[in-house]
Amino acid sequence: MWHWTDDKELSPYLDILNARRLHAEQKGQTLSNPPTLFLTDACDWHLHYGLHRQRTGWSFREWLPHATEAWLVGEFSDWEIQEEYRLQKQGEEFVGQFPTKAFRVGQQYRLFLRWVGGEGERIPTAARQVARSTQDLSSANVSFNAVVVDDSKKYKWKSHRRPKGGDMPLIYEAHVGMAQEKFGIGTYDEFRLNVLPRIAKEGYNTLQLMGILEHPYYASFGYHVSNFFAPFDLSGSPNSLKHLIDAAHARGMRVIIDLVHSHAATNEVEGLSCFDGTHDLFFHDGEKGIHPAWGSRLFDYSKPQVLRFLLSNCRYWLEEYHLDGFRFDGITSMLYAHHGLNFADWNYQTFFDSTVVDEDAVAYLMLANRLIHEIRPDAITIAEDVSGFPGLAAPVADCGCGFNYRLAMGITDYWFKLADIRDEDWDMGHLWYELTSHRAEEKTISYVESHDQALVGGQTFAFRLIGDDMYYRMSRQSQSICVDRGIALHKMARLITYATACGGYLNFMGNEFGHPDWIDFPTERNHWSFQYARRLWSLMDAEDLRFQFLANFDRQMLALPQNDSPRLLKIHEQDKVIAFQRGEHLLVFNFHPTNSYTDYPIPVPKGKIWRILFDTDEPQFGGFARIEPKQRFFSMESPDGLVIRLYLPARTALVLR
Repeated sequence: MWHWTDDKELSPYLDILNARRLHAEQKGQTLSNPPTLFLTDACDWHLHYGLHRQRTGWSFREWLPHATEAWLVGEFSDWEIQEEYRLQKQGEEFVGQFPTKAFRVGQQYRLFLRWVGGEGERIPTAARQVARSTQDLSSANVSFNAVVVDDSKKYKWKSHRRPKGGDMPLIYEAHVGMAQEKFGIGTYDEFRLNVLPRIAKEGYNTLQLMGILEHPYYASFGYHVSNFFAPFDLSGSPNSLKHLIDAAHARGMRVIIDLVHSHAATNEVEGLSCFDGTHDLFFHDGEKGIHPAWGSRLFDYSKPQVLRFLLSNCRYWLEEYHLDGFRFDGITSMLYAHHGLNFADWNYQTFFDSTVVDEDAVAYLMLANRLIHEIRPDAITIAEDVSGFPGLAAPVADCGCGFNYRLAMGITDYWFKLADIRDEDWDMGHLWYELTSHRAEEKTISYVESHDQALVGGQTFAFRLIGDDMYYRMSRQSQSICVDRGIALHKMARLITYATACGGYLNFMGNEFGHPDWIDFPTERNHWSFQYARRLWSLMDAEDLRFQFLANFDRQMLALPQNDSPRLLKIHEQDKVIAFQRGEHLLVFNFHPTNSYTDYPIPVPKGKIWRILFDTDEPQFGGFARIEPKQRFFSMESPDGLVIRLYLPARTALVLR
């Protein structure tokens, strides 16, 4: 088993690592009085605060240390201040008890607060459902109201199936709003009925949903969260989201969501900013509390109540929505005072420099992973970090942050660099290094592309390879060298990325069949158009187009089991050949753009007979059928040991068993 002392470069920093673990433990103990053995018990923000139906009526509670007066206002009071809805101050909280008839389920409401020097309306921090007054996206300044929810009328879960905890996560990253082909915002119900069956058919076992936490500005892709306990309202009700998750579980799929705890929207009425009349209740004050690139608010992780709020948010989504884990967004921004902006000198001194690293953020991540796995030992957590922060995906007991996986962000960066380099100049050794290098203590999620690469200003990998011919030459009757090249490399890139994955594999929706164009949500810049904020599934379904070939290949690829670790057998730079073994499978890649090889020797283990399972050049995958299927090859002696001799056409990969 790996231990910190196995990494000699870490030896000067072992005291700091232990201090971080101790710091996180002490932070956890501050969350409850007296300290509790189980962190879960202290993470009850959503149960303690907000409007809740009780047996004898309704109760409300909110943390408002700097407010002087507070009322509930809403449809029940004609949006006027009424004494019967006044809240009473108790220490740093405002509380109220109300009769059953005071509220009806579905009514909209807000807090009305007064503080020294001002007053304003706010949405309660633990609001579990919100509704906006308009669905007009032509303004980022939308107005929300909280919605009265009855705790006793919970969704009745139908499925209790979960994938095996040990299964390699094959992640389908998706955005519900842009999942439909229509010009508009897709709903949870539409996704469940129209998109979920496609994902299950492809063979993915984990659904990662983006933009689930409530956000006012649709074009933020869900990354400027305003209401952390409410799902995005324009895609449907909380029960519709639960129905979607339930249906995914019935198909044996995990469901995880993007959890954005790195920053928050600047909205004051709808969000947390200036919640009780002060700017530093949840966030740092002044410039330190504003992200210089994202224009959002930055949490102060040193505060016990902030930790309690965020940790309770983790617990809430796991328990209330039966989620199977999270992808934590923006970890790099959380870890460093410079947020990773214009900084590239990542090294051990940086990772352990207390003037650079936010030690309270590190403590929060440790506590979050401890809590999540306390609630669901088989839950998966994924860290999005570009810096290579040591121990991010090491156990908390080993002074790590406790994530199960780290996104292998360098792999996608390298593929997109190769897309701009002549094929004959591709460096096979560097490619292998990028695909397989990772810290000894960590598992990673490999991918050719996620949503990031196609955001406005970027392109999908298929578009980068094929160019404008994607618009005009994707017909099965068309002839295009660019299309042939792009389809061949698209398959090979995905296969070698999947087959070398050291933990899991990820794909963004539509990219498996080479979705064209970029992603661009409706904004003033594009005249509020949905043209590029949707998925053109009809392209994959069209029998006369080549997109179906890439989808067919993706399905075949995902059927390959991922046993053991990849073991390199051969790299030849001039020939552009890579061969490696993964479990019982042998994978051979010829990336050369023009050279095909006859009787090419590939080293194999002793005494093996190998049979071709499939190759990327098959007609069903849009290839040219240059390889006879299901051939068998017998190992033979050579000066370099046992080999089999293969025919390797240019830009083709073979999978043998």
